[in-house]
Amino acid sequence: MPGPNRAPRGGYQKPKNIGRTILRLLGYLTRSPFVLLLVVGCLVASVGTNLGGSYMLRGIINDFLDVNGPRFGDLGGLGLGILRLVCVYLAGALASYVQSAAMVRLAQKGTNRLRRELFDALQDLPLSYFDQHPHGELMSRFTNDADNVQMALEQSLVSMLSSAFMFVGLVVLMLAINWRLFLVTLLVLVLTMLIFKAISKRSRSYYIQQQNVLGALNGNIQETIEGLRVVKAFTHEAAAIDDFKVLNEQYRQAARKAGFFAGIIGPVNHNLMNVSYALTACVGGILSVLQGFDLGGLVVYLNYSKQVGQPINQVSQQMTAILSALAGAERIFAVMDARPEVDEGKVRLTRVGERAWAWQTPEGELVPLKGDVRFEDVSFSYVPGKPILKHISLYATPGQKIAFVGSTGAGKTTITNLINRFYEIESGRITYDGIDVRDIAKDDLRASLGMVLQDTHLFTGTVMDNIRYGRLDATDQECIQAAKTANAHSFIRRLPQGYQTMVTGDGANLSQGQRQLLAIARAAVADPPVMILDEATSSIDTRTEKHIEAGMDALMENRTVFVIAHRLSTVRNSNCIVVLEHGQIEEKGDHDALLANKGRYYQLYTGQFQLD
Repeated sequence: MPGPNRAPRGGYQKPKNIGRTILRLLGYLTRSPFVLLLVVGCLVASVGTNLGGSYMLRGIINDFLDVNGPRFGDLGGLGLGILRLVCVYLAGALASYVQSAAMVRLAQKGTNRLRRELFDALQDLPLSYFDQHPHGELMSRFTNDADNVQMALEQSLVSMLSSAFMFVGLVVLMLAINWRLFLVTLLVLVLTMLIFKAISKRSRSYYIQQQNVLGALNGNIQETIEGLRVVKAFTHEAAAIDDFKVLNEQYRQAARKAGFFAGIIGPVNHNLMNVSYALTACVGGILSVLQGFDLGGLVVYLNYSKQVGQPINQVSQQMTAILSALAGAERIFAVMDARPEVDEGKVRLTRVGERAWAWQTPEGELVPLKGDVRFEDVSFSYVPGKPILKHISLYATPGQKIAFVGSTGAGKTTITNLINRFYEIESGRITYDGIDVRDIAKDDLRASLGMVLQDTHLFTGTVMDNIRYGRLDATDQECIQAAKTANAHSFIRRLPQGYQTMVTGDGANLSQGQRQLLAIARAAVADPPVMILDEATSSIDTRTEKHIEAGMDALMENRTVFVIAHRLSTVRNSNCIVVLEHGQIEEKGDHDALLANKGRYYQLYTGQFQLD
């Protein structure tokens, strides 16, 4: 939100490379050169008519007024002069209107393209980038930063250019009218700029302080609201109120000081211009008596002297918005310039029958898509020097169900993230139907995999839309069949509009278990040869889990399935259970063999039932 005099609450944020950012940002305007030329032309015309109209008063006053009294001999000439003046101002008003309308269109179009390119860039970034950058920070690029850029392009940029043209024009005309009189004005202008510099320095420091306190205040509010249940449980309401009161008072003090210094710029400028006007009038009167300075020139000069301080005031006000917008643009460009996800895969997925697929190599060879996935001595770490997986070797032949169990942080989810190349392995090799996954194009690789994640995410739309998200060309009947497979059909029929019920707020109008069932149905409609279930039944109660076991078995039939589960009862029928600890395979085998071995799995399994 802008502060007084349009100063952003973030203070005077300065970009790191102003020149490069300006040139890149202007590139979004120069893509419509005709509209941009129209804006500049109308801007020059608006400033020119404003200055020219005022200068025309000199002739009217000199021709029709006399120091000894008015001359009314040529009323027609006076009327014609006034009519010309009115036409000039009307032309200026029209130019100003056209310029504003064109600039709004240009700025909206440029910002729209900027947001679109930013969104496109986000789609190409690897997941590791999002791990390192908070989602709220990325969202602010689309909201605060993009809005600041748009406002700067729409208003601040034009205002800055207009003020610059106006100031230069005023100085030139004032010098042309009477250079001696301009010395008086120059003295006041220098004094004004020195005072503005001192005030801006104080205002800037207080705005930065205000923004810091505001961040702490907002953080306290968010933390308290999110943890209100805990606050009430421990009866800490009074302590929470006291903490907020302290932060709120700190914010008031900083905001008062920042607002005061920002607010006095206008009055100071106004009073200094009044002083300049009075001094100019006195000196101008003396020049008129002693040197015959014409009355019309004096009146026009006095009019200009009152206007000459306005461009400086406007520039000082708009500079904060311009710098803040440039800093925001730099942050946007930093995201757009981030290294995109590397994909050197050349093997593509192609259909070879109504329900059959194959891998097509660059040489044209077709390799049947079966779902044979193998890990060969794979090591991986998110942070260099801190390995998550250490020399993992395992395989899943077509149609097998492989389960991963182990403590939190053992590397279970990491294995599934490496299969679909969300992250790239450091050493070793992962093959899919005998092809190194690094040779398969990522889009084709991921299209052959179905995933049900522990943290379900539903999109705004109908229930049918969310199921169809698994395969956009799926028919309504195929979506309904997928829902039946996941045992979601019965609860969907009980919704107010059935499959056409709107899902909003990430499925806030559904229970966690219902959201999980929709995620399973979404994976089912994709009909992939390989399925990855990461805690797929974690949010479903035991009774519901028993109901969907048959549906899950149907979903996994004839598919290679990787299952991650803490609820060990869900993995008993797996072909192979892999126990991971500290990034290494501690033991593997089927359920009965691992129980007979009485190792880590036996401890986990018996502990599970003891807890139950």
